[in-house]
Amino acid sequence: MNLPNKLTLVRCILTPIFMACLVIDFPLHYAVALLIFIVASLTDYFDGKIARERNLVTNLGKFLDPLADKALTTAAFIGFVHLFNSRSIPWALFLILAREFAVTSVRLLAAKDGVVVAASFAGKLKTVMQMVAIIYMLTFRQAVRFAAVRDFLGNAGIAWGSRIGLAFIWISVIATVVSGIQYVWELRHYFKEA
Repeated sequence: MNLPNKLTLVRCILTPIFMACLVIDFPLHYAVALLIFIVASLTDYFDGKIARERNLVTNLGKFLDPLADKALTTAAFIGFVHLFNSRSIPWALFLILAREFAVTSVRLLAAKDGVVVAASFAGKLKTVMQMVAIIYMLTFRQAVRFAAVRDFLGNAGIAWGSRIGLAFIWISVIATVVSGIQYVWELRHYFKEA
C-alpha cells in the first residue's frame, strides 16, 4: 500500500461524500461538491505522477486507479440524472455505463491470464473530458443559484449556459465510447479465447 495507492483510496472514499453533497440540497451544495470533486480529481493526477516518477507502479494501482475514476465520474452523472430535467443525460449515463461494463469485461478476461490492463491514452482522455464536463456543470449550477448571476445572464443566457454544459457532456460521451471501442478492439483476442 504505497503512496499512489493511498491517494487512489482517498478518491474512493471521497466519491460517496461528493455524491451526497451533489444530491442533498443545502446552501452552496454545488460548490461543496465541486470542491470535493476537484480534490478527488487531483488525487488522480498525483497518484499517477508519483507512481511513474518513483517507480511505484503496482498491479493494485493499475486495477484500482481506473476503478476509482469510474466511480467518481459515474457518481456525478448519476447525480445529474437525479437533479437535472434533461432527457439526454440518462442516455449519456447509459452509454458511459455500457462502455465501462465492456471494458471491465475485457479486463476480467485478461486478468484470467495474469494480465492487468492499464489505462490507455484514450482512456485517460475520456476521464479528463468527463471531469471538464462535470466541473463546468457544477460551476454553472452553483453560479445561477445567485440572483446577481441570474439577473446578469437572463433566461436566454441561462438556457445557453445549460446547452454548453450538455455539449461538454456529449463531447465526453463521444470520447468515452471511442476509448471503449479502442479497448475492446485491441483486446478482442480475449473474447475469442473465452
